Amino acid sequence: MGLTTFLQARRDAAELGEGVWRRAHDRFRRGLDRFHQILERLPEGEVLEQTIPLANELADLLPRVRAVAAAAQAAAPSSSTDVPASRDGRWSELHRALSKAGNAVAQCAEALAMMRCGGACASGCAKADAVSRRVAAVVEQVAAAEALLPGREQPQPAAPALPAPADSAA
Repeated sequence: MGLTTFLQARRDAAELGEGVWRRAHDRFRRGLDRFHQILERLPEGEVLEQTIPLANELADLLPRVRAVAAAAQAAAPSSSTDVPASRDGRWSELHRALSKAGNAVAQCAEALAMMRCGGACASGCAKADAVSRRVAAVVEQVAAAEALLPGREQPQPAAPALPAPADSAA
């Protein structure tokens, strides 16, 4: 282990702890690393050019995931595999959103690998669409996790529109 790896591990332990928040962050990072490993093996061409912006979008999410995990560790420290308890279930929901984001990144890597191998695709289909849909799912889960952080308003369902009162003067 090099000095930079050692220092990064200590920084991670201080910021993210050793529990569920660290694991969720690390799962996301591993999925992102795998996505980029597969991306590096794509041949030059239109598919690669379509996929690079998606890879950049995923990479831009890593600092956001780290910030969510660090904020969660600061508010509800975890040093085990148990999600911290909360009256409103916020920490369970937050952990679920981070886990879904990590799984969705792994699915992005899987979709990219299928695309690279020329998976079953009818003639004329856009191969990058599957990867694009998976990236959208990752963005959605990260946004959901951010919305669950303390101090942020939880999204409330919109109130149903009431019918306009009937005009009785007619």
